[in-house]
Amino acid sequence: MKMASIRRTLSPYNDRSNNPFLTQSPSQKRNLSPVRRFFSGLFFLQKQQLYSRKSNHFSWKKSLFRCFLFFFLGFLFGMAPFNNDFNSDLRNSDLSIEMKSSPVLNEAEMDRPRDTEIVVDQVRLGVVEKSGRNEIKSDLDFITVKQLIVVTPTYNRALQAYYLNRLGQVLRLVKPPVLWIVVELNAASMETADILRKMGIMYRHLVCTKNSTDVKDRGVHQRNTALEHIERHRLDGIVYFADDDNIYSLELFESMREISRFGTWPVGMLAQSKNKAILEGPVCNGNKVIGWHTNEKSRKLRRFHVDMSGFAFNSTILWDPKRWHRPTSDPIRQLDTVKEGFQETTFIQQIVEDESQMEGVREGCSRIMNWHLHLEAHNIATYPKGWILEKNLDVDII
Repeated sequence: MKMASIRRTLSPYNDRSNNPFLTQSPSQKRNLSPVRRFFSGLFFLQKQQLYSRKSNHFSWKKSLFRCFLFFFLGFLFGMAPFNNDFNSDLRNSDLSIEMKSSPVLNEAEMDRPRDTEIVVDQVRLGVVEKSGRNEIKSDLDFITVKQLIVVTPTYNRALQAYYLNRLGQVLRLVKPPVLWIVVELNAASMETADILRKMGIMYRHLVCTKNSTDVKDRGVHQRNTALEHIERHRLDGIVYFADDDNIYSLELFESMREISRFGTWPVGMLAQSKNKAILEGPVCNGNKVIGWHTNEKSRKLRRFHVDMSGFAFNSTILWDPKRWHRPTSDPIRQLDTVKEGFQETTFIQQIVEDESQMEGVREGCSRIMNWHLHLEAHNIATYPKGWILEKNLDVDII
C-alpha cells in the first residue's frame, strides 16, 4: 500500500497542471489573469482545440477565425509607416535627379571658351524665358481699333444711287469697325434703305424731321441729326462728315484712327468754274498745324480754312465734356445762321481753341487723300422713283 501511494504521487498523471498542452479544469482557468488566459487560449490551446481527445473532431470554424485574425494583424503591420523619412528622402532625391538635365548648346556656343560659355548660356536662358513670356503676352493682348463713325447726308437727285454705291464700296474695304450713318430729309426712302442693306456694312438710317421750308442749308440739319444720335447713344469713335459726292481713298480712313482729339488734312477741290483745282487745308510742320492753304479772298476772314470733308474728331467730345476740359457743356452743333462757307470754322471753334489742339494727319500734311468735286447732272433735276427710267435716254450714235 505504501509503494502504491508513492507511485501515485510520482505518476505523470498528477503533473498535468504543469503541462501546457493538457486540458485545464474550469477551476484552474478561473485562477488565471485575463491577459494570460487570452494568450494561453490563443497559442497554447490551439492543439487541444484542433484535436479533441474526446471526439477527435477538427474545429474548422475556430481555425478560420484565427486565419482571418492573423491576416488582419499582418495587414496592419504592413501598412504601418516604418522608415518614412528614408522613403521621403529617396523620393526627393529621385525628383531632383529627374529635374537636373544638361543644357543643350548649339554649335556656336560649343566653339566658345568654357568660361564665356557658362555666362552666355545663363544669359541665353534668361532671354529665351523672357521672350517666351512676351510672346504669350502678345498672343493674349488684343489690339483695340478705333471705330469710324462716317456721317453722310443725302437727298434725292439724279446721281444719288451712284454716289451712295461708290462711297459704300469704299467703306466695305475699310478695316472694321465702321459705322455708316446715312441721314435723309423728311422721310427714309426705300431705294436708299435697299442700298444700305445690300452693302454689307454696319449702318444706321436716320431721318431729319426739320421742316424743309425753314431749312437754309439742309446738310447742316442732317449732320446735326447725326450728332444728336451719337450724343444720345454715346457712340465711341472718330466722327467724319463724308458727303456722298466726294472721292475718298482708303488711306484716309486708316489715317483717321491715329487721331486723338481733332485731326485735319488738306483737301483737293475743283473750283466752281471747273477750270482749275485748288487746295484747302492745313500747313503742317510734322504733325503740328502752323498755317492754312486758302485761295479765295472772301474766305480769308475765316478762323480755320478747312473743308467739311477735311477734318475728323473724337466722338467723346460730344457727350463727355469733362474729359476734354471743355469750358461749357452746351451741345456741339453746326449753325444754320452763318453765311455759306463759314459752317466749318464755327463748328470747329466749338471743339478746339486753337491750332495747338489740332493734329495734322499724315506727316507734314503733304498728301491729298480726298477730293471735293462739284459734279451734278443738271438735265435731270430728280431721279425717278426706284431709280428706274421707263423711257430711253437720248443717244447720239457717231
